[in-house]
Amino acid sequence: MDQRQRRIWLIGQLLREYPEYRDAGEADLPIPHDHDEQRQLLRALQNVRPPAPVSERFLHVQDEYLGGMLAQRAITDADDVPPAETLRSGTTLAIWQGDITALRCDAIVNAANSGLTGCYAPNHHCIDNAIHTAAGVQLRLACERIMERQGHPEPVGQAKITPGFNLPARYVLHTVGPMIPTGDPTPDEQEQLADCYRSCLRLAAEHGLETVAFCSISTGEFHFPAELAARIAVRTVHEFLSRQSAQQQSAQRQPVQPRSLATAAPTAGTGTRNTGIRNTGIRNTGTADTNTYDTGIHPANTIRKVIFDVFSDRDRQIYERVFADHD
Repeated sequence: MDQRQRRIWLIGQLLREYPEYRDAGEADLPIPHDHDEQRQLLRALQNVRPPAPVSERFLHVQDEYLGGMLAQRAITDADDVPPAETLRSGTTLAIWQGDITALRCDAIVNAANSGLTGCYAPNHHCIDNAIHTAAGVQLRLACERIMERQGHPEPVGQAKITPGFNLPARYVLHTVGPMIPTGDPTPDEQEQLADCYRSCLRLAAEHGLETVAFCSISTGEFHFPAELAARIAVRTVHEFLSRQSAQQQSAQRQPVQPRSLATAAPTAGTGTRNTGIRNTGIRNTGTADTNTYDTGIHPANTIRKVIFDVFSDRDRQIYERVFADHD
């Protein structure tokens, strides 16, 4: 199949999940001829699809299609983003303006909602929708497994980790920021936003990740003031990395305790055929309050670059001003 054929096939499969199209032939399906309209329809169908089981055939065609789409995009490597600041520990902080789904790094941060399984509004322009669309249906399925295990909505300020699937990023860190309908956050709500950054960095460090890219959490649909959010983000990341560096130096002065064979033994992978989640080489930890996936690597200090991703010129100018004031 070429990309057009894959796209039409995927649209047909998703439409046939609806009772009115289940037995329809190819010619009877409402598939537009225009390529752009097809792309919009495919994205809309992906957006509204519930986290239901999916066939291996569907995953194969979808992954080929998304891989082809990715090959046509300009992908930026985290190491190519110039630093805005270098900390004493050697960790660098950077500002990057662009689409976070086109950034190759260890993890990108998704500003999720409390349901954690993505935005179900067709073709909505939020970052949650963009990340789930680019990652493929596996991401919603992975998030649904987390929520089933957890048994309650995701609290504000916590974070979960999943594979990135078809994204150039290896993993996605999902966090729910505070919603500020008035646009005037209280001190507690400001602390909740800081918790989002801490939780994501803690997960990244625990999983041995080196490069992390943050979106501007809560500043879109959740209406947190952009400049205040940027100041909280930069300050919190600074504090976390400084504390992490101090802890590492302290740990290096302590005698190393050997790990037991029971601790070091690997456990089974998470891939399952009936859910459509493939084995990604990471394991289930069963600790739903912090994360669901575990790379099995827990070094004392791994984060060497944190990127603040912005989309607009205005947001870039805000972060540049925050960095200048911070110095």
